[in-house]
Amino acid sequence: MSDLPKIEIIVPEDELMAKIDELAERLAPRLAGDWTIVSILIGATPFTADLMKALARRDVHPMLDVIWLESYHDARESSGRVAVRADLSRPVKDRGVLLLDDVFDTGRTLDFAKHHLIAKGAREVITCALTQKPWAPRGEMGVDFCAIDAPGRYLVGYGMDDAGKYRGLPYIGALD
Repeated sequence: MSDLPKIEIIVPEDELMAKIDELAERLAPRLAGDWTIVSILIGATPFTADLMKALARRDVHPMLDVIWLESYHDARESSGRVAVRADLSRPVKDRGVLLLDDVFDTGRTLDFAKHHLIAKGAREVITCALTQKPWAPRGEMGVDFCAIDAPGRYLVGYGMDDAGKYRGLPYIGALD
């Protein structure tokens, strides 16, 4: 037997894939022209891969780059500071950027990344999160696109982790 903690499945794999497909349908019309998807490492990696496949099925083929930002560092709560661990490898000057993250919580990480990309000359930055917490900012301070409204619990799976573990689960689960 494994030492897995009790993980409640919040969004099963089939529902997760359907939500990402719906998101791609909403995003595709906005991504005409020169666009780059910037995925925030590490948590958004599975989401990025599946969203890019869903966009490709709609004949939308943005460039891909990553930025490694850190505000949790193996803790369950943000440190309140965002650090750039690794920056972009390609210029975004005069390009649209679709910025992807796994969880929209306080908004601090996406806000930091958005301003970072604008400072690098991005034409516009659209923010997109796989999930958003109930207390996350809405409206002008909110995320532009979101696939799933998540409960106010600690999420794992599908890229989200608990001290580096459980990222490979094919569903979104909650730990208490």
